[in-house]
Amino acid sequence: MFDLIYRFDPAGRHGIDTPTSAADAVQRLEEGNRIFSRMLDEARAAASRGTMQTRIIPVDADDLGVPPIDGTAPIQRPFAAVLGCSDARVPIEMVLNQTANRLFVVRVAGNVLGAECLGSLDYAISAMSDSVKVILVLGHSGCGAVTAAVDSFIEPSRYLGIGASFPLRAVIDRVIPAVRAAHWGLEQVHGPQVETLPGFRKALIETAVVLNAALNAAALRKEFADRIGPQRQVVYGVYNLVSRQVKVDLEADTNVSIQLAEPPEDAIGFERLAVLLSGSQTIREHLGSRS
Repeated sequence: MFDLIYRFDPAGRHGIDTPTSAADAVQRLEEGNRIFSRMLDEARAAASRGTMQTRIIPVDADDLGVPPIDGTAPIQRPFAAVLGCSDARVPIEMVLNQTANRLFVVRVAGNVLGAECLGSLDYAISAMSDSVKVILVLGHSGCGAVTAAVDSFIEPSRYLGIGASFPLRAVIDRVIPAVRAAHWGLEQVHGPQVETLPGFRKALIETAVVLNAALNAAALRKEFADRIGPQRQVVYGVYNLVSRQVKVDLEADTNVSIQLAEPPEDAIGFERLAVLLSGSQTIREHLGSRS
């Protein structure tokens, strides 16, 4: 058991520091997830010793609507804009260990980049250009939207049930390019027979999850090219529902540290990413599993 306490003092302002550079902002997000992912393990360790783990998170009173001057609203000052999935198992502020007014969050199934999401992110880096230092696209393992796209790819007849619904099709169609790229990568590494392996579907889903996040991050970097410079960065990552870590599994060591990545620059870079993902230890394990 552990207690997670959000504490603020309405009479005092401790002033949570805001990152002053893109590198600092990325580091803040990575460290936030590192803290979050360790909390449960630390609580279990404390329980085994017969003690209880308590974590206190300070929250700026201003950000909770307790301004220094009565009748004025707090000013938006997020240091990161996040495009994430709507999945209820991925509470983005909690996963990244951030409190109110730290993140400008846009959530949609499959973290796909439609016109409304693009407009919302455009607003964030235009209206809050002084504070927003990083744009993060956050995917997650076992994504339902990616799974639906993969199932439609593997068994095209399933698409007929989706095709009649324009809203659903709008989401699935935006994920299909990542699924195709993932399939290509798996074939390059494991050969055409990869489709016969017991864990092919699972491997295709998890490879596509990463490529989908990377593709959307690359699209955002291109869309906002005139506003992405030394002081602002576009990155992506994948939240693992089991380990609670945000990272991209490319290394053979599945214990690679938490890390956000920049998307590839061009088609060759995406091909290389697809191959690296397909050959990773994580994907090889999925291919050998029947789950």
